[in-house]
Amino acid sequence: MSKGFGNMMKQAQKLQKQMMEVQEEIGNKTVEGSSGGGMVKVIANGHQEILEVKIDPEVVDPDDIELLEDLIVAAVSNARERAKELMESEMSKVLPMGLGNLNIPGIG
Repeated sequence: MSKGFGNMMKQAQKLQKQMMEVQEEIGNKTVEGSSGGGMVKVIANGHQEILEVKIDPEVVDPDDIELLEDLIVAAVSNARERAKELMESEMSKVLPMGLGNLNIPGIG
């Protein structure tokens, strides 16, 4: 094995360790998505897992459940998008230039 290849492997291992550390940190961070002017709020972690749903009682109308369902879907989508942006932002700090847009399994 050449010295250059050995150095490249060490760099790859270091990068992998950094990526795993960032993923763990991201899992501990939360983002909030909302809809209906804040009437429905969804808290997600950096892995896009939904942790909480908060619904303002004023938006609960038994005669218009469809509106509430739509607001929940919109808030969840908003929270997941923010979690994705958080992941991309944090990973771009670790990944070398040009690798930030790679579709790496388990990362996005």
